Amino acid sequence: MARGRLRIHLGAAPGVGKTYAMLAEAHRRQARGTDVVVGFVEDHGRAATAALAEGLETVPRRPTAPRYGGELDLDAVLARRPRLALVDELAHTNAPGSRNAKRWQDVEELLAAGIDVLSTVNIQHLESLGDVVEGITGVRPRETVPDEVVRRADQIELADMDPEALRRRLAHGNVYPPERVDAALAHYFRLGNLTALRELALLWTADRADEYLQRYRAEQGIEGTWQARERIVVGITGGPEGATLIRRAGRIAARGAGGELLAVHIARADGLAGSGSPQALIEQRTLVESLGGTFHTVLGDDPAQGLLDFARGVNATQIVLGSSRRKPWQYIYGPGVGVTVTRGSGDIDVHMVTHEHAAAGRGRIPIRRVTDLGRTRTVAGWLIGIAGPLLLALVLTQAHGLGLSTDMLLFLSVTVCAALVGGLFPAIAAALVGSSALNYFFTPPVHTFTIAAPENILAVGIFTAVGIAVATVVDVAARRSHQAARSQAEARTLSALAGTVLRGAPTGEGVLAALLEQVREVFQQDAAALLERPDDRSPWRTTAVTGEHPPARPEDGDVDVQVGEHLALVLRGRVLPAEDRRLLGAFAAQAAVVLERRRLAGEAAAARREAEGNRIRTALLAAVSHDLRTPLAGIKAAVTSLRAEDVEWDPADEAELLAGIEAGADRLDHLINNLLDMSRLQTGTVTPLLQDTDLDEVVPYALGGVPLEAVALDVPETLPMVRADAGLLERSLANLIENAVKYRPDGSQVLVKADAVRPARGPHLVELRIVDRGPGVPEHARERIFAPFQRYGDAPRGAGVGLGLAVARGFVEAMGGTVTAEDTPGGGLTMVVALPAADGRAAGPAGSSPTGTDPTDTDPTDRKAEPV
Repeated sequence: MARGRLRIHLGAAPGVGKTYAMLAEAHRRQARGTDVVVGFVEDHGRAATAALAEGLETVPRRPTAPRYGGELDLDAVLARRPRLALVDELAHTNAPGSRNAKRWQDVEELLAAGIDVLSTVNIQHLESLGDVVEGITGVRPRETVPDEVVRRADQIELADMDPEALRRRLAHGNVYPPERVDAALAHYFRLGNLTALRELALLWTADRADEYLQRYRAEQGIEGTWQARERIVVGITGGPEGATLIRRAGRIAARGAGGELLAVHIARADGLAGSGSPQALIEQRTLVESLGGTFHTVLGDDPAQGLLDFARGVNATQIVLGSSRRKPWQYIYGPGVGVTVTRGSGDIDVHMVTHEHAAAGRGRIPIRRVTDLGRTRTVAGWLIGIAGPLLLALVLTQAHGLGLSTDMLLFLSVTVCAALVGGLFPAIAAALVGSSALNYFFTPPVHTFTIAAPENILAVGIFTAVGIAVATVVDVAARRSHQAARSQAEARTLSALAGTVLRGAPTGEGVLAALLEQVREVFQQDAAALLERPDDRSPWRTTAVTGEHPPARPEDGDVDVQVGEHLALVLRGRVLPAEDRRLLGAFAAQAAVVLERRRLAGEAAAARREAEGNRIRTALLAAVSHDLRTPLAGIKAAVTSLRAEDVEWDPADEAELLAGIEAGADRLDHLINNLLDMSRLQTGTVTPLLQDTDLDEVVPYALGGVPLEAVALDVPETLPMVRADAGLLERSLANLIENAVKYRPDGSQVLVKADAVRPARGPHLVELRIVDRGPGVPEHARERIFAPFQRYGDAPRGAGVGLGLAVARGFVEAMGGTVTAEDTPGGGLTMVVALPAADGRAAGPAGSSPTGTDPTDTDPTDRKAEPV
């Protein structure tokens, strides 16, 4: 069975006409004879949409709870099996009890059954765009659909409308009922929001159209460029001209709407190091991304062909290249990348950009023409190259020669042997000495350097040329092998470097030191230092060091690598060869990345603290405007009544009013104290005075704000003392006990129970448990109740700003203790305050439990003290 086809009408916002366009398409299909059924269409009370739905067969909705209004009856549509089904609101979440959780899953079943589907979705419902939409509108979409579901659609049609026109439609009542219009215009449907959402929808649709275009070109084998959109490809080598080229390409891409910038670096496919600087490539990648472009690395032996293949693959319209850094005489090696790309670009325009480094030389690290084979092999190579042909000539002279051609092959073998052992120059010496020996001893007339027969002149010349050529090839192969081994070692080193950075802490703590230690070991240096300064005139300061006697300035080291303008990696120990500096540049670039990441983490932490401070200030204002106003209003009303001259109060009424004033003042005092305490905790100014403290002396004072009959105490006198600040501990316990009393059922008591605990590891503790039989708090919300200005559920009586538990935990933690919440067996909440014992051990009478009392072993409402 063939899969059905999906067509989606995509809109930027509600009211742009997606459902209307879908219904209009359904009428057109029906007029052409297509079997069309409305599976689910939501008209949202819009008369024009409801009128357009008339005349189409509609499958009744599946009944649900009244507040859901019915759902798509998937089984009924499948049984009806129309050619085309209309299913509105693809991102909708189905009512509980439905077969599928989401409506797009219902649509997938229809498509699998061979039924074509017309559907609708707004751009804000795409899963990947949730954060973007929230940043634009301030509203996080609750219902989403995976992007892949929409991408797989056979057709996507954009329902577009000018933002001003949509606002007019909304104002005329064509989108929402009149009572919702003003709020919608003032919030979600602001002109800026609609413009941004429209641009988001247009760009997303354009990207999908680009995917379809690329797919079609690949299927049809079309290699020519279709200039549907300006795509600027800039080729960079990692050279100093890269930033100039990228900025120039960025300006070209910005000339027209929708221009796209792509930077490409062609890396050697054989893995050998090229002329590009790793540090420069990292900086250029950052520049490209800051301009809104993308950076790509392509492997290829031919840079020009690799660049052209990439440009054609992305359907580029223009290529930006820099003028060659070659010196004029270097063009004897070939026309260069710029000329080659221009010749083969076809219908792609090529921009050649001049820069200050043009024709100044490539400045690349020179390839060492003499392979570093070690002293032994070098000496052996020269001995073979010079003495080998002479010894061979002596042997062949004694044998009266084996024929000129055989003698030449033997001398050629000596040349190859010299190349294998000693490299290029010993092999050239072997070829020259061998050709001279051939001429003198074996080419008539012998014992002279004169050659009689012309063919012998040609033979000796060919031998000399072949010997030199073979020596060159062998030496090149040896150098390539050496470079490949070095590149492999560099790759392993860079892999280890990346692992060191990635395994480091997000803030970069310790990573810089480990990175510098790795640099010191890899390059065999005595010390390494990362130096930084804010500007060119300021002295250098040390950011990270390793080793003995690290350099304090770049000039104090043997090697220094600049990372940007004000950061340098400096080594002391030995001078590095030029080929090692390239790898060192990668280390330096990674060090800069780690340092920047650490700074960004610090800025993010500061931003979070500032945001938290703003949230606290906002909540504080809300508390002052609401929670503090209530007791003030009661106090003012009581005072006004007492001062009224036309009313004579009897003593009982006057006492009641004065009691109300006192209660309001106490409530104000409590709220203000909590606010001040929270402010001290937030600013880090709480400095507890820790001393040995008896709980049985502190706990009674913490009961001053609650009725005595509401609390039952079980604090044995045999408990060890705790290390605490008596004042802070009293305030903490008072808040916890008042909170427990507030939520206890009427007539019940809050149990305050203390026990000594001897954990298997760590210091001995004293635990104070405040047990209530109230409604309790679910496990997922227990941490939230300790956050400032947070209360779980509605306070049944009393009022507050949600600071009591936050202050209590803050004070206890400042004293080195903990406050946690756990279930009370049988229902309720237990607050557990754990404090370190004063002497580090929980001493008790003989026969006590070595691990303390397990609170789950007994009923927490039992008033009998357990022995410790």
